[in-house]
This record gives sequence, structure tokens and C-alpha cells, in this order.
Amino acid sequence: MILITGGRGAVATNLSSLLRADGYAVRIGSQRPEQLPTGVPAVACDLRDPATFAAALDGVTSVFLYAEPECSTEFVSAATKAGVDHIVLLSSSAVLDPAAVTNPVAKSHLDAELGLADAPMTVSVLRPGAFASNARGWSFAIKADRPVSLPYPNAYTDPIHERDVAECAHALLTKPDHRGGVYTLTGPQTLTFTAQIELVTEVIGRTATIAHVTPDAWKQEMAEFIPARYADGLLDYWRRCDGVPTPITDTVTTLTSHPARAFTTWLEDHAPEFSA
Repeated sequence: MILITGGRGAVATNLSSLLRADGYAVRIGSQRPEQLPTGVPAVACDLRDPATFAAALDGVTSVFLYAEPECSTEFVSAATKAGVDHIVLLSSSAVLDPAAVTNPVAKSHLDAELGLADAPMTVSVLRPGAFASNARGWSFAIKADRPVSLPYPNAYTDPIHERDVAECAHALLTKPDHRGGVYTLTGPQTLTFTAQIELVTEVIGRTATIAHVTPDAWKQEMAEFIPARYADGLLDYWRRCDGVPTPITDTVTTLTSHPARAFTTWLEDHAPEFSA
């Protein structure tokens, strides 16, 4: 039995479909299992509530674990007691930043990794960079024919399709070859936000423009959606990536035997989200 935590997320949803299509027994853990689609084998699993761990892990041998460091020690203890022999942790390449310990976005993932450092079972770590799905945050402005506010339009990211991340997790969970490794995942290109916005216009067929705003103005605009300390973390990261291309890896190919999907593929897959 494979437990997939963070069950309502895009990576978990894709991973569940891949595993079930291959005939694996899967259990989906979520804070709100009642919100999962009918027919999905779901269980309450709140990674901040150790009281939910034992039932979620009962009979489980492998876990896809969302990075939540708060109760990682308790989770490892419960997983050990349940007989889990392999955990695939969804972390982030943000942990590689020299300033990771002071950046709240990166530190939560770093702490999650450290929480598994002495775990008795095999631990594999996936460190994706920027998800292509972050572009979804621009859709509201684009649908309203408003410019997208960007404080660092020339900052580079490495947008990766969530399905590629799921397929990498699938490979680690179902094949022994690469288990126990730490893998940095990127999309096939490093692109500035400006270049990504241009691709939105090209692929979606709807004009997308940029408003170059100050970091403080962006933070204020996002205050309803992003807590201040996480907004500061993102701004700090983008500042360091301004004009600096992100190194690209071929890890997706190594794990899945196919190259990472292009950002344009993600846009094509999600084009309706950018239409009014």
C-alpha cells in the first residue's frame, strides 16, 4: 500500500492516477478527505496532527510525503511503527540557496528534509524548482485584460510541469534503481518572467502584458493571498534571480526516460484557465 499525502494537490492527484493505472494499491491522505473525488480511497491525514498518522499509515509500505516539518519526528516514528520502508519527500530546490535558513519559503522545506535525515527507512528527496503552475496566479489579471504586476520581470525561473514531478515520484516509488537519492528537478528551459508572459500571449491567444511594480507595491497587492513573511521570501529569491539564469538539470529524463515538458505544454494543458 502506498500512502500519498497532500492528496488534493496537483502532484498528488497526478501521482495517484499513475499508480492506480498501474494497479498499485493507493491511499490518499488529506486534511479534508471528504473533498476528494468519489471513488478515491481517502483517509484523514493532517501532517500537523500526529493523531491522524497511525490510521493513515496502517498497512502502508511506501509514502509520498508533502514537506511539512512541524511534526516530522512524529511522522517518522509512526511510519517506522507501521513498517514503512520508503519515503519520497517532495521538497524544493530552494533549499540549495545559501540563504535558505533565513528564507521562510526555503526553510520549511529544509526543515522537512532535516526531519527525515535520521529516519531508519530509505528516503528519496525530490527538489523541484519553480512549478509551471505558478503562472496560474497571473490568470486573473489576464482574464480581466489587466497587466500582470511583477516586481522583477527579468528574474529567471525553471518552470516544471507538475506531471513531470509526479512521474519522477512514480518512478522512485515503483522502481528500486534510484531510491535513496536526492534529485533536483527543473523544466527544460530557464525563462524570465517576461519571456513566460510572452509565451502566455503566444499559446493562449490572449494578450498578456506586464506592469513593472515595486516590491512593496507587489507585496501590498498580494497581501490577501500571501502572508507577509512568505511574500518577503519570494521577493528575496526573485531579487537574487534577477538577470541570472537558473541551472537546468536532466533529472526528469534520468528518472522517467523522457525529457521534461516545456512551459508551453503546461500552458496548452491549462489554456481554459486563462479564458474569461
